[in-house]
Amino acid sequence: MMRALTDAEPVPYWLDRPDRPDPLPPLSGTRDADLAIVGGGYAGLWAALLAKQDDPSTDVVLLEAGTCGWAASGRNAGFCATSLTGGLENGRNRFPDALARLEQLGTENLDAIEAAVSRHGIACDFLRSGELKVATEAYQVSQLAEQAMLAMAYGRTVRLLDSATVRAEVNSPTYLYAAWDRRGTALVDPARLAWGLRRVCLDLGVRIFEHTRVTGLTDDGPAVLLTTAHGRVRAGKAILATNAFPPLLRRLRHFVTPVYDYALMTEPLTGAQLASVGWKKRQGVRDLGNRFHYYRMTEDRRILFGGYEPIHHAGGRMAPALSQRPRSFHTLAQHFFGTFPQLDGVRFSHKWGGAVDACTRYFAFHGTAYSGRVAYAAGFTGLGVSATRFAARVSLDLLSGRRTELVELASVRRGPVPFPPEPARSLGIALTRRSMARADDREGQPDLWLRTMNRLGMG
Repeated sequence: MMRALTDAEPVPYWLDRPDRPDPLPPLSGTRDADLAIVGGGYAGLWAALLAKQDDPSTDVVLLEAGTCGWAASGRNAGFCATSLTGGLENGRNRFPDALARLEQLGTENLDAIEAAVSRHGIACDFLRSGELKVATEAYQVSQLAEQAMLAMAYGRTVRLLDSATVRAEVNSPTYLYAAWDRRGTALVDPARLAWGLRRVCLDLGVRIFEHTRVTGLTDDGPAVLLTTAHGRVRAGKAILATNAFPPLLRRLRHFVTPVYDYALMTEPLTGAQLASVGWKKRQGVRDLGNRFHYYRMTEDRRILFGGYEPIHHAGGRMAPALSQRPRSFHTLAQHFFGTFPQLDGVRFSHKWGGAVDACTRYFAFHGTAYSGRVAYAAGFTGLGVSATRFAARVSLDLLSGRRTELVELASVRRGPVPFPPEPARSLGIALTRRSMARADDREGQPDLWLRTMNRLGMG
């Protein structure tokens, strides 16, 4: 097992490319803008692009602490889904009356991403291959069938597969049953999507400053003032899109906490290895445990394998060193070879992790500050590859002051339950992780703690 990990580079595979764009100069001096955006990940880039499409004369400045796409947007698995609610069951539990419309909006959102990728020539291996949800334990079979019925009731195209049929698609001896949502998920190369959006924004006239960390946000009469180490931006309006990093608005610290997720990437499979797995349609795959795995095949015949064990550090600590966790990598490697025993001998080329911005409802929330001059979106909980575009649209609508359909959605008007203060926050998350593991060992049955979290809106 350890041999398979020996030569793995401790960096995200997607970002470890010689063709990554050169960094842009940092901000210096004082600039004025109509709209300032903090954060150069998907949410910030989509907001900049949509703002320029709405009105090409809008002067947009985007400030990024690193380089565009270097964080969560460049290291995720590239699952680009229609769901805006962290899954149908979660959406039904929280916003049952609005779920049908949210599903329609989510499909329109993914269609719009696909159209933008094509229109702007973004070479990010966009592939609408769908997602296989696989049952690997007997008790999960009925659960999966119920989920599929729910999805079809909301208009999704889902095909149920018995063990022989699913193994003909992706050959793993662990699969007992599967549901294939054929249009609800696309796969992308996440870094190249971010780099492509960056290029389009620059072509549209967005001024992007990289290696420019915003350290302060203050009122400046009819505008807001964003302060950095070597300059300032005075803008009529601003959007905050900083994911898991400490928010500029203190109020948001009660609603978001960083949780680390880890992944492995294999070396390219040989022809014989690929034939032993099948996977000709390159669907995304995830299993049904509370501690679930997600995995996919890349264009160059590698397998990304991640998930299972989210890690929260006491006090919400974030640090570069936390992107490497040997215990998590060893666990993932064990589970990989348990899923694909025919690939014994395959080695991993990359291993990495990073923080996602978790909130208690498991999908993004929205709001405004500074008398409506600042909008924000946060709490994507690792499900933001597509939802960030929708969030960008919501943020722009909120800043417009108009009562659009999106700003009137209950999911936009109502936010999540806040996390308790420390140390209760870290203790509660640790108890939840333990209870999730226990439920997986007890055929999915939640204990008293998980049932209580559900009743409190935190499950």
